Amino acid sequence: LFLKMYSHLAVAGSVKARGGIYEVLKHAETLCLGAGLLHVTDNYERFADPDIRAFLSRHTIQVGSTGNLGMSIGIMSAALGFRVKIHMSADAKQWKKDLLRSKGVEVLEYSDDYSKAVAEGRKMSDNDPTSYFIDDEKSIDLFVGYATAAKRLQKQLQDLQIAVDREHPLIVYIPAGVGGAPGGITYGLKRIFQDAVHCFFVETTTCPSVLIGLDTQTFEKANVRDYGISGKTEADGLACASPSGFVTRMMTNLVSGEFTVEDRKLFDYLRLLDRTEGIRIEPSSCAAFAGPVGLAQYPQAKEYCRKHGLDLENATQIVWATGGNLVPNQIFEE
Repeated sequence: LFLKMYSHLAVAGSVKARGGIYEVLKHAETLCLGAGLLHVTDNYERFADPDIRAFLSRHTIQVGSTGNLGMSIGIMSAALGFRVKIHMSADAKQWKKDLLRSKGVEVLEYSDDYSKAVAEGRKMSDNDPTSYFIDDEKSIDLFVGYATAAKRLQKQLQDLQIAVDREHPLIVYIPAGVGGAPGGITYGLKRIFQDAVHCFFVETTTCPSVLIGLDTQTFEKANVRDYGISGKTEADGLACASPSGFVTRMMTNLVSGEFTVEDRKLFDYLRLLDRTEGIRIEPSSCAAFAGPVGLAQYPQAKEYCRKHGLDLENATQIVWATGGNLVPNQIFEE
């Protein structure tokens, strides 16, 4: 059992560093290429040029977020010189808003949920010709950024001399919010390992939007509240009442299954990981631990293993930690 520590990625300390930073860089590159300030053969160090920074400062990047996507977009955009507006839902943690503001990012707060923050952000961006909206629900660039995870994981496994084939399956568990990051990672892994990899999403019992979207095939029209589910969870990164239509449509034939976990278990896993490994991640990230526990325990999971000939003795299992490195120590202690 391995822990994939995207919780400790540089700059943003979460899985969103993969997709968010990729899309910000791509947008900056596109703008500068179009203005003749950059050439395709240039090194990215050119972004430190005062003329390029002055040019980018006349452009705005906006995004709706419950936390970590806003952090990756905000930190990277501000570093390049963009004006940045992050639209944050009521679920977002105060320390994340404070951190963004300390970087010079404008944070707009909403008393409503993630979908409302996204809708307001998109509307505000559409009214500004210098603004670019990064859409976690529909962005292909974000999705492609997340998918790079597969190539990097392939190399890590090769370096560790771990085989991945039908006799030595790879089983991956990824926390899911709106679905973009786990969808991109799953897409990349399936492209490389095909039927030798089995990807499971994990959501909280109070906000299983991707599960409902997939199971009912209503995709982005699914909303947990339509099923009498609150959508409120301590796992702020997973607090999305409706899933991405783009991702859920694509995942229908790629994802192996879903596990759900109660909020209280997130803190049990948090304490256990800290005590046994000295590793600190966010409650949202800890959702993935419900995967290997559930696969060995639930009758439906055992049936899946039997149907697909999965021998867990020969399997490599990976719990994907999606964030947590930037959590202030005081917050973690609480």
